[in-house]
Order: sequence, then C-alpha cells, then structure tokens
Amino acid sequence: MSSAERPKVGKPHLRRDNQKWVFDWVIKETGKVFHFQSDGRGRLPGSVRSHDMISKHMGLSARKLERLAQVEAEAGHRETAMDIYYQAVLQYQDAQHVVFETNDEKRFLHGGLIRCYDKVREYASYRIEHVDIPWNGTVVSGNLHLTPGEGRKPLVFYVPGCDQTKEAWPNPYYNQALQRGMHAFSFDGPGQGESNLRGIRLTSDNYEEAASAAIDYLLTRPEIDPEKIGVYALSFGSYWGMRIAARERRVRAVAAPWASYIGTYHLMTEESPRYKQLFAYLTQSSSEEELDRVVGEMTMEGRMERITCPTLLVSGEFDPRAPIEEVYRLFDQMKAPAELWLLPDQHHNASITVKSRSAVWEADIHAFVCDWLRDRFNGVPVRHPGQVLYLEPSGTSPNSPSVSLKRRWFE
Repeated sequence: MSSAERPKVGKPHLRRDNQKWVFDWVIKETGKVFHFQSDGRGRLPGSVRSHDMISKHMGLSARKLERLAQVEAEAGHRETAMDIYYQAVLQYQDAQHVVFETNDEKRFLHGGLIRCYDKVREYASYRIEHVDIPWNGTVVSGNLHLTPGEGRKPLVFYVPGCDQTKEAWPNPYYNQALQRGMHAFSFDGPGQGESNLRGIRLTSDNYEEAASAAIDYLLTRPEIDPEKIGVYALSFGSYWGMRIAARERRVRAVAAPWASYIGTYHLMTEESPRYKQLFAYLTQSSSEEELDRVVGEMTMEGRMERITCPTLLVSGEFDPRAPIEEVYRLFDQMKAPAELWLLPDQHHNASITVKSRSAVWEADIHAFVCDWLRDRFNGVPVRHPGQVLYLEPSGTSPNSPSVSLKRRWFE
C-alpha cells in the first residue's frame, strides 16, 4: 500500500486523500462517486459502504449477470443473452475502473469485461470487430461497429470519457450511429481500458497522437468514407476530442458534449476526490508534484482557433468542472463554424430532455449528437455559427426556429 512514507508510482499520497472519510460516507449515502447534483441514488448497490468496496461488489454483480447470460445462450436465446452480456460489460467496466493500479484484481475485472464483450460481438446482429493498431512501439485498440450495406459510409469516431472504456458506446441493441447509416469506432486511447492494462502512460498530448494512428488505420478500410469522419467526444473525452480536431484535418466535424476541455483545475480541486486519484494512475505519476505538472498541461489554450471543422459544444449551465464563463471564453476563440448548446440549471450529465441520466442515456445526448454529425456529413451548414443556444427547460429543441440565442438566464 502507498503511504506518505512509501508512495507508489501511479498511486502517490495526495493531499485530497485526507477527505477519504467523508468521501466514503457520501458514497454510502448516495451510491455515487461523482456528479452528486442529480436526484436519486446512483448505480452503486446498497452493499457498498466505502470506495474500497466498489470493485468487489460491482464485480460480484457483473459475475451474476455473466452467469445468467451464459444460461440464456445455452438455451438458444441469443438476443436475451447478448442484452445481459452487455449489462455485465457495463458492470465490469465500473468495477475495474475504481482499481487504481494494474494488479490481479484489475486484470480479473477487465478480463471479465473483455470476455463478456466478446460474447456481445458474437451475438450482435451486425459485425463488431476488435482491432489492434500499432502505435509508438505498442498497440492501441478499438471496437469497429460496421453498418450493413454496400458502399462507403460515414464514421463516428467515439472518444469515451475518463470513466469509460470503448465498450460503453454504442449499445449494440440501440446503436444511434447504425440507425443513421454510419459506422462507429470506439477507442481505448491512453488512459482507457486496454491501454491501461498495457501500461501506456497518459500524457498531456499523446491521446491525439494515438488517435491519429487509429485514423490512419480506419482510412485503409474500404467500408469507410474518408471524407466523412466525425469525432464524438463525451465528458473528459471532450478534451481529447477537441485536441484531435485541432490536430487532424481529416476530421470533418467534432461534437463535444459535457464540457471538460477548459483545463483540469476544477476537476482536480473542486470535483470529487476520485478524479485526482484516477489521474495519478492514468499518468503513472510518482508524486503529486509530478501529477500537477502533467494535468496542468492539459489545456486547449491556443488550440481552439486551430480547429477548422464544424464544431458542436454542449454544456450544463452549472457544470462544476466547467464554469460557464470559462466555456464561453474558449468558445469565443473559435474560428471554425461552431455553436454551443447551453442546458439551463443542469450540471455535468446534462440532457436535452431534462430527465434523469438513467432515463436518457441511450435516447438523448447520443441521438442528438449523431443527428448533428449526420447533418454535417450531408452538407447542412451549422445553423447558428458563433452563437449560444439557450435551451429553455420548457422543452426547446436546438433545432427549433424559436430557440433562444442568449448566454445568461436574465437576458
């Protein structure tokens, strides 16, 4: 175990660790490890009473689902088996994520994730390929979801958040990209999933380098239209996605909901303590000072104006990791045709339909983003370049002709 006297690479003693007692109490009371603003209990089972218990109890839940899926598969119920295997994947994802070192437990839980997802790929109604891509003396991996049919089709390059792996989206039973005639590629870049298990250390700029290698590979695929590659970057993935767009002229559109591209100060010092613990592991920092240097370099300063493709930004009005004035400041630096959808009185997991996250996870933000990307691939101009769309909680759509164009509630 690491301690102030015996720090461990990737798990150094952090000043915020002294908040563990209250953090554990919040976890027990809310079932959440972050995003405490939403109503209701989070996804953690009631048996979890501290952060250290999450991996075991979520892992046990995932194993139960995996066994159930196996029984249904043996009964010949492929569709039911795939659905339950995918639920097990998401449980294994959450279980392995909170293990902030590459140890036997981490390998066991991530192995369960991959094992169940292999079954998802086997039983899916369309082709899902696991691909390994050489990069920088190692490999990075992704899942390529191929829309059936002849000819080249657009591709949505999905950049997951720092709490996700590539298996999180799209749901093979409800694939919003496939519904709209687009392929999807979901990426485990540095700091995510298989890259963590391979010991690939996250730096301030290597995610976009690895993504460029992935795009190199994707452009060799005859199924993909090279003129229609768009990036969909969610949560902290929005930081990586915006940097990809600033680097890559082969990206023709970028959508970045749940803003995390303004820098890391608020995430590391004002949000849940788990984020700084997580990034110590992802960056394999040996001390808090080293970690502060790395995350301090994670910024879009000087890069917003380098983006040339159409851009969509989506932010909650009171997202604790992205104060809206900071979002506006970066948005105003953009020279590309861009619009910002502001969701009033919402926080990080903001939605257009203003429901709980669990109710809209599949049908809300993914659907709106895939529609927006498809419009750009079809040559539809950005409707409100340079404007903030204030989506009133009465149910205003960003596509409504009467949508409010303003920045503050009192305007």
